[in-house]
Amino acid sequence: MLKYQLISEYIKKQILNGNLSPKEKLPSLREISEKFECSIGTALTAYNELEKEHIVFSKTKSGYYIVDNTMSRKNDIENTLIDFSSGVPDMDSLPYKDFQHCLNNAIQIYKETLFSYCDPKGLNSLIKVLENQLKEYQIFTKAENIIITTGSQQALNLLSIMPFPNGNENVLIEQPTYFGIIKSLKLNNIPAIGIERGLNGIDLNELEKLFKYSNIKFFYTIPRFHNPTGNSYSKSEREAIVKMAEKYNVYIVEDDIMADLDTDKKYDPMYAYDISSKVIYLKSYSKILMPGLRIAALVMPKILINTFLDYKKWSDMNSPILSQGALEIYLKSGMFDKHRKNISKLYIDRMSCLKNTISSFKHAKIKWNVPKSGYFACIYVDNKLKYDKIISTLSSQNIQLLDTRTCLLREYKTDNYFRISISKTNEEKIKKGIPIVLDTIYKYLTDDNESFDIYPQI
Repeated sequence: MLKYQLISEYIKKQILNGNLSPKEKLPSLREISEKFECSIGTALTAYNELEKEHIVFSKTKSGYYIVDNTMSRKNDIENTLIDFSSGVPDMDSLPYKDFQHCLNNAIQIYKETLFSYCDPKGLNSLIKVLENQLKEYQIFTKAENIIITTGSQQALNLLSIMPFPNGNENVLIEQPTYFGIIKSLKLNNIPAIGIERGLNGIDLNELEKLFKYSNIKFFYTIPRFHNPTGNSYSKSEREAIVKMAEKYNVYIVEDDIMADLDTDKKYDPMYAYDISSKVIYLKSYSKILMPGLRIAALVMPKILINTFLDYKKWSDMNSPILSQGALEIYLKSGMFDKHRKNISKLYIDRMSCLKNTISSFKHAKIKWNVPKSGYFACIYVDNKLKYDKIISTLSSQNIQLLDTRTCLLREYKTDNYFRISISKTNEEKIKKGIPIVLDTIYKYLTDDNESFDIYPQI
């Protein structure tokens, strides 16, 4: 990308992020030339290009300003953004009208309950619906073991701070893993221990040593379509982990956040193998419905329920009643099953496109994992590289990547992982963006003189 194009993309990004407002004056040509270490002529070329796109306008002897119709400009810029960083659903895929209907009905049905507290455990009628629905995920439990939480993050936070019957204090987490659990443990001063989980899974021997000797309260794991590697545990791995938990009196928090996007009916969660009440199953609706719904379901062993509810009650009294009522209606109506089928196909198609695109590239130091579904795939680089430079260079080209180092504990920090999310990126953008990502990664490999062989796989 030429320097004037970098300047142009930078200005667009500032508008998109809200750092530049309608009618606001742009930095002077001299300021831009100093920032980008280029000539004033190059800066002028960039501003002229923006003017041609009707994003900025010039005033004689005054400078350049943002056009007033910024919202339409912002939409144009968003249309060119390739977002591989997001962990939320594609807004175009959300069932707004159907769910609005359910919200309106919930207001009528629960209008008296809305103005008072409900059971911290959750709306009883929703729990009964969930008891039946969870069977589709091979979760056979009783209503008394189901608790509604205000999103999965609340569940993780409360589980982290509450005492467990085994008396242990450390929480074991995969490395890398979901950033939210790392942040929760850190803010609550809960000691965290890591175990590496790469593109090929986990070392079960290492896991057994940690279960045996490391005072583990619970092991937080994402067995299916792992965030951020996209990896899923095999049946033998899931069974082995559950048996270890029983043997060493360690609890497992199974975050099955991508369950709705899996079409493999033979994939049983860890909970299905648990005969000693050591698995806590966490089911969220944020990856398939609105993230703002803030409803998750927790299936807990009986011995933990009273303690958890005590912590939950004095955290928020009860989870949003209107959201619970609307979800109940949505599930009972059959709308959820229809939506789940449609959105599952959407992400399967996107993952297939990603796999076909990335398979056309080959480099000895660059490896990747693309699952059949879910949100997340992963590129792993077995080499030193300039990570910050890669992220910033892609950003200047309107391609967003998560800094995957946030998914690691300090002692596990590495520059090797790049999470690729397809949740908000369609197939056209995948085909356009992935070659740029791979080319940029290769460009900033250090101490590497190999050629980058790009060719279709036969």
